[in-house]
Amino acid sequence: MKILFMGPQGSGKGTQSIIVSKRFNIPHISTGDLFRGASGKLKEELDSYMNFGKLVPDELTVKILKERLEKEDCKKGFILDGFPRTINQAHLLNNLTKIDKVIDIELSDKEAVNRISGRVTCEKCKEGYNLLTEPKPRNPNICDKCGGKLIKRADDNVEAVKKRLELYHKETEPILNEYKEILIKINGDQEIEKITKEILEKIK
Repeated sequence: MKILFMGPQGSGKGTQSIIVSKRFNIPHISTGDLFRGASGKLKEELDSYMNFGKLVPDELTVKILKERLEKEDCKKGFILDGFPRTINQAHLLNNLTKIDKVIDIELSDKEAVNRISGRVTCEKCKEGYNLLTEPKPRNPNICDKCGGKLIKRADDNVEAVKKRLELYHKETEPILNEYKEILIKINGDQEIEKITKEILEKIK
């Protein structure tokens, strides 16, 4: 099954897409991870954009994604997280492969701001926590898993989050109309386990 996860920042789509990928035993594919894992000439090409704060061109992103989708572990399906983000990217994706289900995790802007502004990540093992919602660390400064220092991303402040949400509503949300025949809406204002349960029930 080929599943696309969508939703505003803070909706938990990254968390849920990883959980569901494990349940179905299909790979979780994030374009961000693909960019970070690139090597050789491809890495040089990506760095020529990313190191100067420029957006990676859609055609290059699709080229990298195509290579990943052609690997053996994607034959039974995959979970796509973080792509497409624009109508043009959605059209390029449709030319590349057929998506079976689109999961849209809905969340209010107010709750999204609340969640993201509380996010912290372990400097060592990259485990994620939230000081305002869940999952909360036992100590606000120390990782439960490895004892590493918990740090906050520079762009996880209220103003930056609001700008990212504006961009999501303007550029990404319209994509949902492209997938209305296979769209599954999920209430993102629930505990992680309840969201997972709702997703699995609606997929089946």
